[in-house]
Amino acid sequence: MNRDDFGKVIKSLGLVFGDIGTSPIYTLTVIFLILDPTEVNIMGVLSLIFWTMTLLVTVEYAWLGMSLSRRGEGGTIVLMEILNPILKSGRKVAFFTLLTFIGVSLLVGDGVITPAISILSAVEGIRLIPSFAHFSQGYLILIAALIAIVLFSLQSRGTERVAGLFGPVMVIWFAALLLTGAAGIFQHPSVLKAVNPYYAVKFVMTHGVVGFFVLSEVILCATGGEALYADMGHFGRAPITRAWSVVFFVLLFSYMGQGAFLMNNTSSENILFEMVYSQVSFLYIPFLILSVLATIIASQAMISGMFSVIYQAITTRLLPMLKVDYTSKEIRSQIYIQTVNWFLLIFVLMAMVTFKNSEHMAAAYGLAVTGSMTITGLMMSFIFFIRKSYVKAAVSVGITLVDILFLSSNMLKIPHGGYWSLVIAMFPFVVILVYTKGGRKLYRSLKPLALDSFLIDYNKKFAGSSKINGTGLYFIRDINAIPPYIAKTMFINNIIYEENILISITITDEPYGVSWSFRDDLAEGLRSFDIKMGYMDSPDIEKILSTADIQENVIFYGVEDLMTNNPVWKFYSLIRKVTPSFVQFYKLPADKLHGVVTRIRL
Repeated sequence: MNRDDFGKVIKSLGLVFGDIGTSPIYTLTVIFLILDPTEVNIMGVLSLIFWTMTLLVTVEYAWLGMSLSRRGEGGTIVLMEILNPILKSGRKVAFFTLLTFIGVSLLVGDGVITPAISILSAVEGIRLIPSFAHFSQGYLILIAALIAIVLFSLQSRGTERVAGLFGPVMVIWFAALLLTGAAGIFQHPSVLKAVNPYYAVKFVMTHGVVGFFVLSEVILCATGGEALYADMGHFGRAPITRAWSVVFFVLLFSYMGQGAFLMNNTSSENILFEMVYSQVSFLYIPFLILSVLATIIASQAMISGMFSVIYQAITTRLLPMLKVDYTSKEIRSQIYIQTVNWFLLIFVLMAMVTFKNSEHMAAAYGLAVTGSMTITGLMMSFIFFIRKSYVKAAVSVGITLVDILFLSSNMLKIPHGGYWSLVIAMFPFVVILVYTKGGRKLYRSLKPLALDSFLIDYNKKFAGSSKINGTGLYFIRDINAIPPYIAKTMFINNIIYEENILISITITDEPYGVSWSFRDDLAEGLRSFDIKMGYMDSPDIEKILSTADIQENVIFYGVEDLMTNNPVWKFYSLIRKVTPSFVQFYKLPADKLHGVVTRIRL
């Protein structure tokens, strides 16, 4: 492994493995709140954790998921972009498109719970310090809330300056987990036998409903596993899989060590922190500080991931054009979306206040994760079958059945707090549905002109009227469908420039790659200019126009004044009014913009 690859492995520890790397703080503690810490139960749970990480993280994401990508990018939207073109049935395309909507929405629900449970569970470790043992839960919630507020408030400044510290901090964190876990195993080496699936199967078969419910808490050990696939584009497949091989080993030792500690200390209520305190009490405060830093890094990774997912949804026209700021000149993936940032913070604070402690919050955690895993499994299975990769298809189907088992167990959480992530996920899901359907209806209602018909009228007008000196730009979606605002500007308002350029921006199926070119002249004084960009790209349109030697005098764009009595379309109209317009999203020069209003009845 060369130096560059080693650097990527270290960086991935901070930006990819923060969430799953902090799961040992709360996973076993939560499980044994509802389960007696007998040796049989401990061995069964440890076996379930080992095989959950093996099947749902290593096999589903590190192997199957990361074998499917576009230009090295992964994630739910990437799977949709791979799958839809190879499906022959329109119904199947609609079905998997709907699954993608659900998957993106569930990730948002997961994105709220992750910072809340991670930060609060780490802060709760303060109580093991004798002088702070009297701290009420209210004080702990306040501390966790302040940490969250500071974290979210700093997002607009970008994380480029401090991102270099994430990897080294997580290296220290994983080293601490490994050493403390190994020390715990040394006290009770028999826990290593839990890698035998016999203990997991026996536990589920003999515990009935309780065993089934425990699965909904075991999944906490795999939360963040989806980041291996979703963040693949940042570092590449090899560095992430290499890092996971180390992280997997570390997490296994930590869980085994905690299990060994619990066998000897059955009254333990905060297993990881009590184990560390019993081993090296003089280093407990540094470990506590380290755990808080690790949870902040995990939360930051989730926030950055949310920005990336939402940006993908914006550029693929699943969501409206929210205001996007680019916080780094060097790293194009470093973006900030104000609306998403404050949406997440509000619900993170609400989760802390509502659930009051990490144990109760665990009741809300897992449903969104397992739902997202199930959707990923279904989409991968279809892709492998269509591509005739039958071995991978068979494995993927088996993994999807395991996902469904975990999802079913998490359904039991709905009355006890699981509804929380579903309620959060409903916000983006409703917006996606209304925005995509409204956009299609609006496009049909606009009744764009066929290019041939438009050119007939254009040639007559251009030849028979005086022209304005300079260049006028018009934005369109498709050269073969001319929007009515252009006809209104030229033929009704009699505004025709000496040079008129129709500009289309096309989002490709690839994550990155910006290109532009002129087509052949459409008519005298009329040209077409195409800009193609990947769905993760954030190009400077004004700079592209300047590079192409386009010196525009004015930029025209369409503004739709929507009239409707339908409450759904009223909501669609509201979405369009409160979100940035096309020209604001691409930051076009305000002094040259001219909006042309067209009244539409939906």
